[in-house]
Amino acid sequence: MRGAIAAGHPLTWAVGQEVLERGGSAVDACCAAAFASWVVESALTGPGGGGFLLAHFGGVSTVLDFFVAVPRAFGGRDELLALAVDFDGDTQQVFHTGPAAVAVPGTALGLSVAHARWGRLPWADLFARAVALARGGFELTPMATYLLDILDPLLKHTPEGEAMYTRAGGRMALPDFAATLELLAREGVEPLYSGELARELCAHVPLTLEDLAAYEVMEREPLSVFFGGHELRTNPPPSSGGRLIGIGLESLDRGSSVVEAMQAMEAARTPAVGGTTHISVVDGDGNVASLSSSLGSGSGVVVPGTGIHLNNMLGEADLAAVDARPGERLTSMMAPSLVLREGAPRLVIGSAGSNRLRGAILQVVHNVVGRGMSVRDAVNAPRVHYEAGETHAEPGAHGDVEWRERNLFFGGVSAVDAESLEAAGDPRRGGAP
Repeated sequence: MRGAIAAGHPLTWAVGQEVLERGGSAVDACCAAAFASWVVESALTGPGGGGFLLAHFGGVSTVLDFFVAVPRAFGGRDELLALAVDFDGDTQQVFHTGPAAVAVPGTALGLSVAHARWGRLPWADLFARAVALARGGFELTPMATYLLDILDPLLKHTPEGEAMYTRAGGRMALPDFAATLELLAREGVEPLYSGELARELCAHVPLTLEDLAAYEVMEREPLSVFFGGHELRTNPPPSSGGRLIGIGLESLDRGSSVVEAMQAMEAARTPAVGGTTHISVVDGDGNVASLSSSLGSGSGVVVPGTGIHLNNMLGEADLAAVDARPGERLTSMMAPSLVLREGAPRLVIGSAGSNRLRGAILQVVHNVVGRGMSVRDAVNAPRVHYEAGETHAEPGAHGDVEWRERNLFFGGVSAVDAESLEAAGDPRRGGAP
């Protein structure tokens, strides 16, 4: 059995790779890696958030939309807490958080639907390593420590968050969350949408059991864009990320520079999302799974006794308008994507990085398809980001604002070359192939 996986954390990658080695499908590996990411990347992702999965099985591409939805009690942004995240001492991003920012989560249900359709291994088996990591603890990587440091005021905003995100000797353990994972492994995701976990969740944030029971995973046809003799399949509307990447690639195809292509994307953009992680997988049969999931920056609300950290998506003004209707699916920048050459998978890709992720994907795709670079060189190459009339540039690139070193500000790409099975996790955020 051959395959390849790239993810935002070495343990996330390792768990998914083990599943591939056991004969699991791309979606099996993606699910197991995602459950591990809920533990070792808990500041960025988890069952309290939302996401998208692009699956390519038997030559057919499908996007599952399990992004967050507007709850019945949403009444605007007046009760939100504003917190600034400092990336490097000079660059800040303000997030709006707290209980009023929590939207109806969809990640757990989305992965359950994906597994039922494309999985080969038993659902419960895919949780084993995540449970062990949550209960036994794990070493914090330098990047994980950096993320926890910059998000510390938000993560420890409540007593439950303070307890959950306390570190000892460079390690963390999540015993409450281990019990939650065991419950989801044993009973499926029903407890989170109609059972005991649902009741606990609704007792602490302005969501109702009706909100959770009414939530559905949506199946969408991928957006298709042709460029450079290749086809990009990506996340379609109502999300914005895939459409903007398509605009950028079409601009490059017309001879524009990367910065000019990013200017075209900037002119058309709407939302910006915070913490995100991405997993790209190709299995031995050539099937593909590309998963992006997010808590936003996180609400700072950890449901007592469960270890579930909830999203803050309603705190992003560009995602949820004040007149948003209950049940309405929010938009997103996340763009799990697949590049095909002559109808066969060539590159599986996605990225973390708030509103910078679209540019990160654009540049890596351009490096591989347009410049003939290997996937690892393409991910490692210096990046730029254009926004608000300024071009930010990493060392080795040029712009109005030149950064001293590479930084996760410029995205966190996970990519797999589906032809050579070379994989690349982004060093900017401790990714692993």
